Amino acid sequence: MKRRALFKALSLLPAIPLLGQSRFTLASAKVSAPTVVALNVPHAQWKALVSSEAYEVLFEEATERAGSSALNQEKRDGTYICAACYLPLFDSQHKFESGTGWPSFTQPIDGHVGLKEDNRLFMARTEYHCARCGGHQGHVFDDGPRPRGERWCNNGVALRFIPQNESLPALRS
Repeated sequence: MKRRALFKALSLLPAIPLLGQSRFTLASAKVSAPTVVALNVPHAQWKALVSSEAYEVLFEEATERAGSSALNQEKRDGTYICAACYLPLFDSQHKFESGTGWPSFTQPIDGHVGLKEDNRLFMARTEYHCARCGGHQGHVFDDGPRPRGERWCNNGVALRFIPQNESLPALRS
């Protein structure tokens, strides 16, 4: 095992108790099927457009270290977009402080994420990704605030924040 991969895995140990608490499944998902056209772009093409850390998370399904994202402290109104293709994924009105060390939201923008089952780490979890480019964003759990009870736990490096007073960038492909 590469030393870097080992350290990444060890950095996730504090989050394991949180991961095991969820009973959120694909069947209980409260999101619509994707409503955007998926891109047919090889993952390698994104490598020149995003940082190496973002590429590892988005297209190799890595996880950033808890507490490492500046987006954890972002409190302004605006939109969180996919760091690769710029598809809007979350509105700031649905962001909340989960205490996990990752930006968390109560719900995504309807139709802008896809879901799949993730059985790594010896448990069933629900992973979500950008419906347009397929970039891995994070996992959804059932321990969020009311009324939905969902916690969309996102890798900050997989997102880009656009303040409300700025125009959203054109979609990339």
